[in-house]
Amino acid sequence: MSMSPDNPLYAWGGLNRLLFLWINGFHSTYWDALMLTMTALGDHANYPVYIALALLLSAWRPLWLPRNNVLIFGVGYVISGLIVMQIKPLLDFPRPLLALGSHWVQVVGRPELHYSFPSGHATFAVLLAASLSYQSARPLRWLLWGFALLVCLSRPALGAHFPVDVLGGALIAWLTVYSLRWFHQRIFQEPVPGGN
Repeated sequence: MSMSPDNPLYAWGGLNRLLFLWINGFHSTYWDALMLTMTALGDHANYPVYIALALLLSAWRPLWLPRNNVLIFGVGYVISGLIVMQIKPLLDFPRPLLALGSHWVQVVGRPELHYSFPSGHATFAVLLAASLSYQSARPLRWLLWGFALLVCLSRPALGAHFPVDVLGGALIAWLTVYSLRWFHQRIFQEPVPGGN
């Protein structure tokens, strides 16, 4: 079932396309290299490396990275990955290159045409940041959220995704982490953040 990028829920009255063209319109050698690097680092295939680093850091410096965060990251990776895998072929939104044409879109890297919504890179990067940053050391939180922001920005910058794809992936990740943390706190009777 292929969906049109002009679908009102997706187009946002043309704002989705306008934001994409604005982000995708800026290119330089260094910027494109940074965006390619962030996309490569934000690929979910890097999960084994990131989970290993998270486990090592939480064992070595538990005050920097609480162990529960690593558990949330591990379970969240599976759940959010399954959600994204179901939604992409179901909606089958065209990627910007197919939707707008090569006259409007500058693709840097490998061109892709299908399964635009949601962005798997954005889902993974935001899941990483949202799950591991909770009650972590401030420098680690800044690093994680900076990483997620740059990965999300890289997708429209490289011509791979519309902004709504990125937002959709980020929302899936955030809801997954929030639900898992809520569930974990109810099971282990931990205090809810902000509660008395």
